[in-house]
Amino acid sequence: MSLDEKDGKIIKELRKNARAPIRDIAKKTGLRPSTVHQRLVQLVKNKIIRGFTIKVESKEAEENFVVFMLVKGGPQHYLDQKILHDDHVKEVFGVTGEYDLLLKLRFKDVDEFNHFILTFRKDQKGIEQTLTMVGTIMLKEEL
Repeated sequence: MSLDEKDGKIIKELRKNARAPIRDIAKKTGLRPSTVHQRLVQLVKNKIIRGFTIKVESKEAEENFVVFMLVKGGPQHYLDQKILHDDHVKEVFGVTGEYDLLLKLRFKDVDEFNHFILTFRKDQKGIEQTLTMVGTIMLKEEL
């Protein structure tokens, strides 16, 4: 299924507020409510929309300590399902260049991160090198 302009408008409005009523989305996009509803059903059915989510205030959720970690080593050797399901691991990307993976991690504080990284390095076999960078200010974040 390819997206057209109408689908793009609907998705844009849902990114602003995933809880927006269909009638509100219809008004903002210039589409009929029935059209918005039908298209939403198709977008979900075709897995273009994989879920409806929320944005959480990181500080209030005690996830204000953000770390980006680059990992070097063959992913077939060390990236197990345990790490992919860890609550601290928010995003994982395969990347090009000197490193193989980029992980976005969130923690309550530096102590929680320190515990994580020590366990990660001990448990994950095949890691050649990691490079960690702490986020100091969030300038933009989109879901």
